[in-house]
Amino acid sequence: MARTLASLASLPSGRVGKWVVLALWAVLLVPALMLAGRLGEVEQNDNSAWLPGDAESTRVVKRVARFQPADTVPAIVVYDRPGGVTAADLAKARADAEAFRGVEGVEGTPQGPVPSEDGQALQTVVQVHKDRTGWEGIGKVVDALTEVGEGKKEDAGGLGFHVTGPAGQAADSIKAFGGGGGLTAITASVVVLILLLTYRSPVLPLLPLLTAGGALVTSEAVIYGLARNAGLTVNKQTGFVLTVLVFGAATDYALLLISRYREELRRHEDRHEAMERALRRSGPAIVASAATVAVSLALLTLASLNSTQGLGPACAVGVLVGLLAMTTLMPALLVVCGRWIFWPTTPSYDATPPGAAADGLWARVGAAVSGRPRLVWAGTALVLAVMTLGMLALRADGLAGKDQFTGRPQTVVGEEIRARHFPAGSGDPVLVVAQADAAQGVRTALSGVPGVARVAAPVVKGGEALVLGELRDDPSSTAAMRAVERARAAVHRVEGARAQVGGTTAVLFDTREAADRDSAVIIPIVLVVVFLVLALLLRAIVAPLLLMATVVLSFGATMGVSALVFEHVFHFAGEEASFPLLAFVFLVALGIDYNIFLVTRVREEALRHGTRRAALTGLSATGGVITSAGVVLAGTFAAMASLPLVFAAELGFAVAFGVLLDTLVVRSVLVTALILDVGRWMWWPSGLFRRHTTLQPPTDRPDLESVLGAR
Repeated sequence: MARTLASLASLPSGRVGKWVVLALWAVLLVPALMLAGRLGEVEQNDNSAWLPGDAESTRVVKRVARFQPADTVPAIVVYDRPGGVTAADLAKARADAEAFRGVEGVEGTPQGPVPSEDGQALQTVVQVHKDRTGWEGIGKVVDALTEVGEGKKEDAGGLGFHVTGPAGQAADSIKAFGGGGGLTAITASVVVLILLLTYRSPVLPLLPLLTAGGALVTSEAVIYGLARNAGLTVNKQTGFVLTVLVFGAATDYALLLISRYREELRRHEDRHEAMERALRRSGPAIVASAATVAVSLALLTLASLNSTQGLGPACAVGVLVGLLAMTTLMPALLVVCGRWIFWPTTPSYDATPPGAAADGLWARVGAAVSGRPRLVWAGTALVLAVMTLGMLALRADGLAGKDQFTGRPQTVVGEEIRARHFPAGSGDPVLVVAQADAAQGVRTALSGVPGVARVAAPVVKGGEALVLGELRDDPSSTAAMRAVERARAAVHRVEGARAQVGGTTAVLFDTREAADRDSAVIIPIVLVVVFLVLALLLRAIVAPLLLMATVVLSFGATMGVSALVFEHVFHFAGEEASFPLLAFVFLVALGIDYNIFLVTRVREEALRHGTRRAALTGLSATGGVITSAGVVLAGTFAAMASLPLVFAAELGFAVAFGVLLDTLVVRSVLVTALILDVGRWMWWPSGLFRRHTTLQPPTDRPDLESVLGAR
């Protein structure tokens, strides 16, 4: 292992090797730039594509194809006039419906306009063919419909016009995700700002930024290849999570490498030797960090929900490519630039390396904790446990279409108007497919289901029948999903019918059920795998158990605070069904990361000075760089709030808050206090547990060498 690391370290730090590395990356980035731009071509953003093939709603999609095009999405056009629609309004709506037929991507003849019972609104249902337009094309079709409806707005005399329904929601989601370039810019700006504050150098932040950007582009190219040729499911959600994760994680690795390299520049006159030493010593810690995160994310492939299943390996690819970039491209760029890149605080050779000052912030924190460590860790754990109670307010049942946005786009306004004047489920019915000879029995059973407003006469074709049921509630609401659950129970009881329930609401219900199953299966496996990684790294059992307990407690506290903030501060309607699992995987993987850096340093120091002193030395020596890394990662995830989507805002807030909680409280206070109180038992049953005396007196000042180079 050591020889392998030494060989790898010599390449980007070598006098010739650095140019070879730069040339290889230049050759790699040319095709990567072209392929990364095509990632949108392989995205599958339709909810039904996220489900496994054995989901009932997925099977209905196949069975219903004989009755109607399988890949259509309804766009619901709503007109309203508070004083009551006029004959001219009705004539305009009819003319619009005729014009809609000529819009590319519209399937069949629009249904309507249908007046509302109160006479104040009209509704037309337009089917958009998803296969011909592609998911991105739905937005263009909706824009074309809007252009038709508002084309002569001055002649409408105050008649309101909105496009809503599944196609309208998709169009506004596409526009929201269209800010992906803005997300990248905001994320990059956050990274630069934090690095400027950390290093106080106007030039140095550019290197991590360029390297992280190269890692992101390369990751997107690899993921495009996997989606195109290996069946990996990716969507818009994958894209924005990948962006913040690659920038955040890769910059963390850069911080660790730069800190070690800057110290080695004070010990070595030759910058090539300094970088080789920095890579050899920091490499194991960085690799262990990336491996822990990548393995945790890769476990998401066990999910039954295709969107979650695809997100895991995609993000794991991003982390591993970020690791590769920061251990090859970044060192080569640093060596090529030389010492001046640190200007104006250029490290000079033969200066005394800065250690962890005895009166530094983290040394003072350690001194405060060491006074009564048991009281400190017990009190901290109690506070975190109380914060965990907020999880009772968590409502991860999925979000209705109108609740998915932080603002009020056209689809939200249109949905509110439609709900005031029409049955909420009109235009987006429940689809029930059954054997033709049992059609009437199925219709009767469906009609008696609470939450179903009316049921149309069966349509029979080829031995099977299609029955449409209109829901009383918004098709994307929790109440509608409960109605679908009741409808399935009712029609399944019809003997010989082979009835199955599908449609938009059924897809959402199956998504929630799959997400619940995935959480129950994957969370325990992640905990076991991370424990095994820690046990192998620390060669102990007690320390991994305690570290896992602190991370789980931190996760609970984060979710508790997040749930309360979402409900009482941001006033969100709830959380997506997949939110708890994704938040857990990110928080556990990233949270355990910083504990690894601290405890590996403590273990290294304990070999020489005993566990108590090692705990204080480890905290004071690692506090600065780990805190900077945590702030960078939190900042990048917080940038997700720039997207006008509730899911992005919730996941960004939870991960950012959780990372800061881990960095500033769990690692520095709770873990340090536990180590001080438990003492050498932390290392049971390893050989370090049996050491009672200091093997050698302290001969150097504490620095980052051990934490970055712990093996």
